[in-house]
Amino acid sequence: MSTNTNLDCTLVAKVIIQDMFKVKAGESVAITADSGSDPQLMQAFADAASEIGGLPLLIWTPKAKEDGQAGVKDWPAAALTATLSNVDVWLECNSTVLLYSDIWENAFKNNKKLRYLIIADSSVQSLKRTFTGYSVPDLGKMLNKVKDMILDCKTIRITSANGTDVSYDINLDYSFDIDDGDFSMPKFGTAPGYVNIVPKIGSMNGTIVFDLLQHTDIYGNDNSVAFTMKDSTIVDVKGTEKEAEKFKKYLASFDDPNMYKISHNMFGINPSVRKMCGEIVEDERVWGGVDFGFGHTSPMDMPPLGQVAKSHFDGIVNKVSIYLDDIQIVEDGVYTHPTLKPLAEKLIGTY
Repeated sequence: MSTNTNLDCTLVAKVIIQDMFKVKAGESVAITADSGSDPQLMQAFADAASEIGGLPLLIWTPKAKEDGQAGVKDWPAAALTATLSNVDVWLECNSTVLLYSDIWENAFKNNKKLRYLIIADSSVQSLKRTFTGYSVPDLGKMLNKVKDMILDCKTIRITSANGTDVSYDINLDYSFDIDDGDFSMPKFGTAPGYVNIVPKIGSMNGTIVFDLLQHTDIYGNDNSVAFTMKDSTIVDVKGTEKEAEKFKKYLASFDDPNMYKISHNMFGINPSVRKMCGEIVEDERVWGGVDFGFGHTSPMDMPPLGQVAKSHFDGIVNKVSIYLDDIQIVEDGVYTHPTLKPLAEKLIGTY
């Protein structure tokens, strides 16, 4: 590994562990990984914790065949649950993720002090872009203002030049999350730079045409996959025949109707992520884009029962236009609303 990569690993690890988690002496820091994880980066996270008196616990698990609950049969579930129910910090770096599995749900249920962040199998180069290069307080101001505007609306509509045109209603009883990079308090954290919305059940209708979709080969080529949404459920998968048929088989393989249902919608607002790169964690936060997640939804996000499904997947639409009721806040990936524009320009400059 090159000297520059070593330095990047150290930088990313220190920013996440020391600046964002603010790990204190004596705190336990679990780092879960598998054969698809970068060993040098995992060690850098452990070293960053040790350097400030934290107590790292580096846990290597088998790489599961499927994400989430579908992967539980491949993991030592009881041992992981017991461990993660008793740590202060959990950094999930598994390439096949525990996210939304019973292991994950029970860790949060049992451990009210847990500070958690998922980075999955993101490369160190992607993590450097996603976690560095901006002011956390300024990002927080932008995210909170967008969140406040969402809470004041009833219906969200998202369109794109690629053919996306989809709308849904909000439910104020559901989760409206942001992540600005402050993981110093108990929370379910993901990479900074988004506002996350759980749509009202049965309210999403329209068409989503993806620029990137997990379990397909559509990014950066002429292939395409699009969903037809009716009452918050995928009722048709269209696009390039090979990719559309492959994805239909992927969905059908779960034999689970909830895998066809919308879980959440994220507005990407990371000032350091200005274009897509093909890595899901980074691209979910691309400035001016949106992410749509499907399948399992935690009771934390959709109280009281959540939306139980065997797994979860995400797809990205870039350079969208966003309307909150009749008010446009984003046009072709640019935050144009007069309240948001100065906050955006403070983060990324005039654009």
